[in-house]
Formats: sequence, C-alpha cells, structure tokens
Amino acid sequence: MVDIEVTRVGVQGDGMAAGPVYVPLTLPGERVRARREGDRAEAVEILSPSADRVDPACRHFGHCGGCALQHWASAPYLDWKGEQVRFVLGKERLDTEILPTFASPPGSRRRLALHARKGGKGAPVRLGFKERRSWSLVDIEECPISDPRLVAALPALRALAEPFLEHPKSAPTLHVTWTGTGLDVDVTGIERKSGGLSADARMRAAEAASAGDMARVTLAGETVYQLRQPVVRLGPALVALPAGAFLQATPQAEAAMAEMAVEAVQGAKRVADLYCGVGTFTFRLAQVASVLAADAAGPAIAALRAAIATAPGLKPIEAETRDLSRRPVTAAELGKIDAVVFDPPRAGALEQTREIAASKASRVVAVSCNPATFARDARVLVDAGFTLERLRPVDQFLWSPHVELVAVFSR
Repeated sequence: MVDIEVTRVGVQGDGMAAGPVYVPLTLPGERVRARREGDRAEAVEILSPSADRVDPACRHFGHCGGCALQHWASAPYLDWKGEQVRFVLGKERLDTEILPTFASPPGSRRRLALHARKGGKGAPVRLGFKERRSWSLVDIEECPISDPRLVAALPALRALAEPFLEHPKSAPTLHVTWTGTGLDVDVTGIERKSGGLSADARMRAAEAASAGDMARVTLAGETVYQLRQPVVRLGPALVALPAGAFLQATPQAEAAMAEMAVEAVQGAKRVADLYCGVGTFTFRLAQVASVLAADAAGPAIAALRAAIATAPGLKPIEAETRDLSRRPVTAAELGKIDAVVFDPPRAGALEQTREIAASKASRVVAVSCNPATFARDARVLVDAGFTLERLRPVDQFLWSPHVELVAVFSR
C-alpha cells in the first residue's frame, strides 16, 4: 500500500518512481491510499477527498467501464475538458478563443453498444458494458447517461439477444439506436464460419423484436426483422436510416454543433459538406446555401438524396459517394465553394485538409471527435493563411475522458 497525492485527473507523482502512476476514480488534490502494481494503482481509501467530489449518479459506477468521471462535479469536469483541448492545441502551437464546453445532459444518449453473454444454467441473458480492466460483463439495470426509453427497453433487448447466442463462439454486440419510429438494432459479433445464424434462431429473434415493438433488427446490416423504417429528423429533413448508419450520440450535441456550423457559413452561396454521412449538417446548411455533400458510405448518400424530398424549400443539394481519404475533393473542384464544413472520423482528414488549404474557400468549419488529429489538420489550415477564430469543446460522451469539438477558421 502507498499514500498518493493526486496532481491531475487520475495521475500522481509519489516520489517512489521515475514516472507517473495512473490512479483511476480519483480527483486532483486528493490524497488516497492505494494498492500499486507498476505504473497503475487502485485507490483503496480516499484519505482527503476533493471538494469537487460528488456522489456518482449510477449504482454501477466504479465497476462498469462505461463511465470514468461520475464522481466529479459538473463545473470543474467541463472546465477540464476545455483544458484538454487547449493542451492538445498547444502541441501544434495553436491558440484561439475556447468557448465554454457544451454539455450533453444526462438521459440524452440515443445510441448504445450493448454486449450480450449467456447467463448460465437457467439464468437470463446478461446485457451491458465491459467491466473496468476486464473482458467480464456488467449486467446493467440502469444507465443515467442513456435516453430513458433505451433503459426501459433493456428487458426486451435481453430477450432479443438470446437467439444470437446460439453458437458458443458468438459474442453479440447490440448496436441500439432510438429513432423517431422506435428501436433500431444492428447485431454484430456472430460466429459465421459454422454457417451463421440458423433459421430457427432468426425466427426467434424476429418474434422477440415483435414482442418488444422494435422498428428494425439487422445482422451486420442484413435485415432480420422490420416493422417500421427507422427515421430521424435532421434539421428540416426526415431521413430513413440505413442499417448501421452513423448518427451523433445525442441530439442535443448534434443540434449545438450544427448551429455553430450554420452560423459560421452565413453569407456563403455554396458550401461543401465533407464526410457528410446521412446529412447531419447538410440539410441545415441547405437552408442558407447550396451544398455539395460527399461521403464514402454509399447507403448514407442514398438516404441523404431520398430525404431531400421531405424538406421542400431548401437550396440545391448535390450528393456524391466518394472516399475522401483516398480521393479528396480537390482544390480545383472547390473552386466555386465559399465555405467548407468537414466532420472526419478519428483518423482526421489530412489529405482533404491539404486540398481545402489550397482552395479559394474563405471559411472552414471543422468538427472533430479527436482533438489530436484536429490539431494536426488545423496546423495545415493555419500555415495556409487561415485564422483559427474560435472553438467549442463538446461533451457528447458524458462522464468519459472523451471530448469532441467544433472550430471555425477564416481568411
């Protein structure tokens, strides 16, 4: 056992080792007694708790690996997220106005990835999240980050998971999304070498989905059951979701990011929306300018095109299926574009950013789920003459270390 002074979130220097030691579930300024193994330690007793320590919102906290920071008061927690962004920007010698972090409220997550395992002889299926530092499963009974309708559906989802555990090597994950027409569930992790899911298991899955009044169930994109088309509203448009389509985790964060993007492109006549997905930003942008939308996912682009008819009065939208990492929209193709919005995956958009930097666009909005790759790409824009005007961190994954952001550039 060692006594540890915590100097920043989860990290300390106790004078007994050359490097820092990671101590999860602690807070800056706390003194804790911990059991140490190498560069990690587990707090056994909080000797001197921080004034910012609060009671966790969930009974599973500390055991479940889904949340790491429920024990931290909201204001310092959100300030810390902003500081993480500032720290990453500093590595690329970037500085800007960092606006207050947008906070998604509890009970707002509309999509979850739930792992299913057999419950043992005669026991119900276990459904939930991985334990901290373990492959074992926490069978969840509540989840304060999630839309209450998802929590209420947990019994129906356990019943749905059972047929997908047919093969002993199957480890199903239920990717669950709450849509405007009910639950949309895409299942992955099914053993396929032995022939995949049997006809009997498919029938039982369809029966469980019907009993749970689910909109659709798919197996890695292949329809197993569909009663209603899953539909979401994106700004003025109603979009029929393809199976497994990407959707922002909370509608509140989506709306906040889109509002900042639309505000930034005001006055533009033509906007490019790159990595557009099913149109998270496209339809809102088309209320103020014509839009060139591009994404590598063909089903997403097809859904975007089909949804245009649900929102009359928009400016023209041109949508293209295009792998922007391998074939970015070139500076020449962006010749008549006034502003660019791009929302790449975690790897960022280095090649596409270079083309944006070489274009004549005068305004850029970058949306990112990875501050490190954002900073790298932002450096390219700044070196090309853009000014990073302002940035808003976005706390879409509540009580986790993860932080997203929206940033505005101009030249």
